[in-house]
Amino acid sequence: MSDTPKRRRLLDEIGSSPTFLADGSRFTGDLETPGALVVCGSIRGDGHVGGALRMAVNSSWEGEVHAQHGIIAGRITGKLVIAEKLEIGATSVIHADVSARSIAIAKGAVIQGEVTVTSGEAVLQFEEKRQP
Repeated sequence: MSDTPKRRRLLDEIGSSPTFLADGSRFTGDLETPGALVVCGSIRGDGHVGGALRMAVNSSWEGEVHAQHGIIAGRITGKLVIAEKLEIGATSVIHADVSARSIAIAKGAVIQGEVTVTSGEAVLQFEEKRQP
């Protein structure tokens, strides 16, 4: 048995009834949801997500985004503010200032902007093992 603790997957925290934006869908305007949000399409506007934000590989968001937790595999342009844990996948392309309590970045992710870890901890880098 390994003494190394397993990384807790944020995907497990999305919950049972998230809001979905389907693949191929486009949303323009400010978006607010009290719980989790799964984005497979594209959004242009600011957003406030009361739970976990999950962005799929082909998703995109242009604007200022605030969420409790985040799992990003798509594209973000603007600003990303996460209250707790942020996981940035290898397929991510982020042109934004990023702020979160803790941040894990997969090798291969592209980030252009300032990265701030509010807890003072170091950014964790990892090798993506899951297939998108």
